[in-house]
Amino acid sequence: MEPWNVLLASHVIAALFVLAIGPVQILRRRRDRIHRTMGHLWVAAMYYVCFSSFWIVSDGHFSWLHGLSAFTIVTVTLGLVSAVRRNIPAHRGNMIGSYIGIAVAFGFAVSAPGRAIPRLLAEDLPTALFVTALVALSVAVVFISLKRGGRPGDRIESKGAAAAAARPGARRAAGAAAKVDG
Repeated sequence: MEPWNVLLASHVIAALFVLAIGPVQILRRRRDRIHRTMGHLWVAAMYYVCFSSFWIVSDGHFSWLHGLSAFTIVTVTLGLVSAVRRNIPAHRGNMIGSYIGIAVAFGFAVSAPGRAIPRLLAEDLPTALFVTALVALSVAVVFISLKRGGRPGDRIESKGAAAAAARPGARRAAGAAAKVDG
């Protein structure tokens, strides 16, 4: 295994991002705009992790992890197609299965001696913890901004519509306007 380089570092950061977003996606009850947006980020990061793994080899050879990457590319794609087709049970099964696969791969990458992550943990624990904290913070920021945010103008229109509906006689005025227009 090569020493740390940009490919390996970005692969690890994307994998940590995928691991952090996964429980949010799986355990959150609502399947709304936040779920879809975070899901798109998760799928993009998952594809990056899988495809980048093919350039990370030990002694010029692929391992069973590369087979898992190929399988995960298929399951993530099937999960995405299932979501588009509104086949929610298949979507859920493929995405949870993909998450379990990357969690197993991460467990192996962290525990197997001679791999880059155990060396980093042994030689530079503060850097490993700092990167992990940054990834967790980025997931939290994305989630909070999606939760608070929306499309520009949505809040103003929502507040205006709510205020108009709360005024006495607003329904009658809206109904009268509809009759005049229609």
